[in-house]
Amino acid sequence: MRWKTGRRSSNVEDRRGGGSGGQMPTGGIGGRRMPMRRRTVASGGLGLVVVVVLGLIFGVDPSVLIGLTGQLAPQSDQGMPPPQLPGQSPGLASGRQDELAQFVSVVLADTEDTWNTIFRQGGADYREPKLVLFTDYVRSACGLTEAAVGPFYCPADEKVYIDLSFYDELQNKFRAPGDFAQAYVIAHEVGHHVQNLLGISSQVTQAQRAAGKRESNRLSVMLELQADCLAGVWANHAHDERNILEQGDIEEGLNAAAQIGDDRMQRRSSGFVMPDSFTHGSSEQRARWFRTGLASGDVQSCNTFDAASL
Repeated sequence: MRWKTGRRSSNVEDRRGGGSGGQMPTGGIGGRRMPMRRRTVASGGLGLVVVVVLGLIFGVDPSVLIGLTGQLAPQSDQGMPPPQLPGQSPGLASGRQDELAQFVSVVLADTEDTWNTIFRQGGADYREPKLVLFTDYVRSACGLTEAAVGPFYCPADEKVYIDLSFYDELQNKFRAPGDFAQAYVIAHEVGHHVQNLLGISSQVTQAQRAAGKRESNRLSVMLELQADCLAGVWANHAHDERNILEQGDIEEGLNAAAQIGDDRMQRRSSGFVMPDSFTHGSSEQRARWFRTGLASGDVQSCNTFDAASL
C-alpha cells in the first residue's frame, strides 16, 4: 500500500502512556469483545433534509432515519480493572509504534478525503471522527475498555480507538499480515462512524430492543457487514483518486476480513461454531461484502438490510 507520502490527519489523539485509563465501546472488529453494549447512536445533529439525502445515497429508506436522536450514556467504571502504568504497548518497539502511528494517521486522512467527497456529492457535510491511540486501557464516552476488545468505534463521542499492539496480533494470531490489512481495520471502524451519522446504528439498536437474541444477533451481523462494505467503498475511491493500492493489497484486505469472521474466531477459541450467535458475520460473508464495496465503489451496494442473502 502506498501511504508514506500521504497526508497526515489532524484528528489523531495520542493517549499512549498517558495513564488516563480507558472506556467501553461497541463491539471490536474481530469479535474479541467484552459483553457487548449495543451501538446506540445519535443522528449527529443532521437536519431533516440532510438525513433524507444521505438515506437516499446509502439506499436506506429515509423515513427510518427521521427523528433518531438517542445517544449512548457514559458507562460506569465500577467493576473494571484499574489502568496499568504508562508505557509502550506490549511487544512493540518504539520505532514500530511511531511508524504505525504515522500509518493510521495517513489512513484516517484518506478516509476523510473519501467520505468528505461522498457526503458532499449528497449535499451534506461529513463530520470527521477522531482517532485515539491508547495503551492497555482507554476511557471513552462508552465506558472503560481494555485493549483486548480490539479496535472499536464509540458513537457517543464519535471516536475510533486502537491500541497499536493489535496490529501485531492481527499478523501473528489472526494470520492477516500487510499494511492494507491494517488499513482495512481503520476503514471498517470509520464505516461505523458513517452509520452513526446516518442514524442507521440507532435504527438497529431500536429494533434490537424489541427483538429476541437470535434476531438481535442477525441485525448486528447486518450492521457489521455493511461497515465491511463501506470499508471497501473507501478503498475503491482512494485507489481511483490517489492510486494507493499495490500488488497483493486486495488479497491482504480480503484475507483480513475473512480471518476475523465469527466462524473462524469461534473455532479458534472453542473448537466449534455456533452460527446463531454470530454478531459480525462469517469469514465468507465479511470478505464478500468487503469485496462488494471494493468492486463497486457504490455506497448503495452496501444495503445489507435489504439484501436477499447475507
